[in-house]
Amino acid sequence: MHGTEKPSAWLQRWAHLIPPHSTILDVACGAGRHMRWLAAQGHTVHGVDRNPEALALAQAHGQVTCADIENGPWPFTGQTFGAIVVTHYLWRPLLPVIVQSLAPSGVLVYETFAAGNETVGKPSRPDFLLQPGELLSATPGLRTVAYEDGFEPSPDRFVQRIVAVRPASTTDSPHWLISPP
Repeated sequence: MHGTEKPSAWLQRWAHLIPPHSTILDVACGAGRHMRWLAAQGHTVHGVDRNPEALALAQAHGQVTCADIENGPWPFTGQTFGAIVVTHYLWRPLLPVIVQSLAPSGVLVYETFAAGNETVGKPSRPDFLLQPGELLSATPGLRTVAYEDGFEPSPDRFVQRIVAVRPASTTDSPHWLISPP
C-alpha cells in the first residue's frame, strides 16, 4: 500500500529547513510514511487522502482528513502550514492552492514523476508527469532552495523535485543551510 515504504530521501535531506514544532500537511499521504517520520521529528502532522483504508493506518501518526481533493473542495481553506509535503502525486489545479497554504517561513517539499517516465514505466500519462521546469514555475512567491529534474535508477524513474520557502516578509533575505548542521 502507498505510504508504507521508507520516507523520501528528498524529504529527509531537507527537513532541517522546517521550523521546529511546525504543523505539517502531507498531501496524498497514503498510509502515512511521511507523517510517521515527521511526527518522530517533533512536528504536528495532518494528512489528507481519499483512501479510508490507508488513512486508518496514517491516523496513528497525526490527524487525517478523508477527502477527494481532485473533485471536491480543498478541506483546508483559510489554513496555513509550516510545511507541506507532496510525493508521488500531481493534480495541477491544486498547485496554486498548495503554494497559498504555506505560512510565512513555511517549507514546500514536493517530489513526483516527470516527463520521460513514460519510457521506463508508470505513471506514463502526461497528466501525471511534470514538464521540464514545471515545479519552478508553479511556486511563485517562494524562494527555491533546491531543485532537481532528471533520472534516478533502482527503480528506474524520471523525477522532478523542489524545496521552496515562503519568505517571512517581503524584505526577508535569509540564508538557508544547504546541509543540516
